[in-house]
Order: sequence, then C-alpha cells, then structure tokens
Amino acid sequence: MGTIDRQARNSAESRAREADLLVAAARRGDREAFGQLVDRYRERIFALALHIAGDVNEADDITQDVFTRAFIKISTFEGRSSFFTWLYRITLNRAFNARRNRKRRHTLKYNDDRVRMAVSVDAGGDPRLQLELQETYTLLVMALDQLSRVLRATVVLTALQGLSYREAAVVLDTSEATVDWRVHEARKQLRAA
Repeated sequence: MGTIDRQARNSAESRAREADLLVAAARRGDREAFGQLVDRYRERIFALALHIAGDVNEADDITQDVFTRAFIKISTFEGRSSFFTWLYRITLNRAFNARRNRKRRHTLKYNDDRVRMAVSVDAGGDPRLQLELQETYTLLVMALDQLSRVLRATVVLTALQGLSYREAAVVLDTSEATVDWRVHEARKQLRAA
C-alpha cells in the first residue's frame, strides 16, 4: 500500500509541477501553454459550471467566459493558490451570477441537463435503471438547488468534483473545519429534503 500511495503522490506532484510550468509560460504570453491549460481543466470547469448553473448551454458559455477571463487576467495570477483553484473561484462567481441573473424559480424541469447527463453516464443503457435514476437524480438535484449558495458550492466541489476539504477550503477562501461543517450541514438538509 505504501508504494502505491508514494507513486500516486509522486504522480500528483509531477502533474502540479507541469501545470506550474505551463502557467509560467502562459504568463509570459505563450498561447500554446495556455491552450494546454484549457485542455487540462476544461472538463472540470464545465462540470462545476453545470452543477451550479444547471443548464448545459449556460455551463458552456460560463466555461468559455472563464477561460477568456483567465487568459486576459493571467498576468495578475500571483500563484498564492494553484491555477485550478483560481479557475474554480472564477467559475463559481460566474456561475452564481448567471444563476442569479436568470431568476429561476425553484422548480426543476424533468429533463434538467444535469439529470440527463448523469443518467446517461450511470444507467449504462439499461432503460429500467435509466427510469429509476431519472426520478432519483431529479429529486437529488431539486434538493441540491434548495441548499444555500455556500452549501451548494461546498457539496459540488467536494462530492461532485472530488476536491479534498483542503482544496475546497482554498477555493472557498475558508478553513477545512468550515468545509467539514458545511458538508455535514448540507447532508442533513439533503436528507431532510
């Protein structure tokens, strides 16, 4: 087990060093390096935007906007956090603004893009499982949408995006203990819903 953990840690450190080199090159104006950063993080940024905004088209627009803003402002990136953490902050702000501007009621379309995409991945082509998951995921997304903005962001970052509590704390500019409490509180509210 120790060898596997060490290999995983070395691999993560290697990816982090590679990302740091790409960021440094992008800060010097290397467009190709920035393109590699987009390739590296686009999928995760899109998923985060989709979970917060709730609409595929909006998530796609947000993702494009996030990378456009990051490209324009990369010279201001100070490196106090990791690049992906910086992107996550931009994404959360943009997605919450889009959601607020849309002034959606707290109802959910049965064909919500988040539900549709999750079911297509998890059902494996089984129509019966697809119907069960559609209903379960619709209820889950409705409950997720009823959480406060900060609890929803915490759940999306930790449970759906797979960030550690430490990483989520950096993105949300709070402590790990606060992230832990928010996850606990969100689970309690989701169970109640």
